Amino acid sequence: MTRPELEATDRRIVELLAVDGRMSYTDLGKATGLSTSAVHQRVKRLEQRGLITGYGATIDHDAIGLPLAAFISVTPIDPAQPDDYPERLQGIEEIESCWSVAGEESYILKVRVATPADLEDLLARVRAAANVSTRTTIVLSTPYENRPVT
Repeated sequence: MTRPELEATDRRIVELLAVDGRMSYTDLGKATGLSTSAVHQRVKRLEQRGLITGYGATIDHDAIGLPLAAFISVTPIDPAQPDDYPERLQGIEEIESCWSVAGEESYILKVRVATPADLEDLLARVRAAANVSTRTTIVLSTPYENRPVT
């Protein structure tokens, strides 16, 4: 997949919003040399083109009681089974992300839970829901995450 071509001003707008999704049109205009209305039009166009797909908050997971993050690698027990694991697992709320990957595993899940016992329970539910084997990596710390694309 090729990266969509962006002219310099649109690229700068995307970079600024990646760092601060709540940046005002006025501040975007000051940073890019455009009027507020011109920035607004450009942002709307970038959204319509699918280059900006949404805005979100960065959450302090420790503060909301979910300090334990882990990656769960999922491998089918029966390779002849339909590849519908994301659908089978979508109702499990502790799963934050699900990536289809190349390699031994079929998918890697990013999960967040409160305790090791909760992780153990989650693993049992994932295995039962999808009829898969799992390999788990517990996150010790996160030096950085969700770095903006520049």
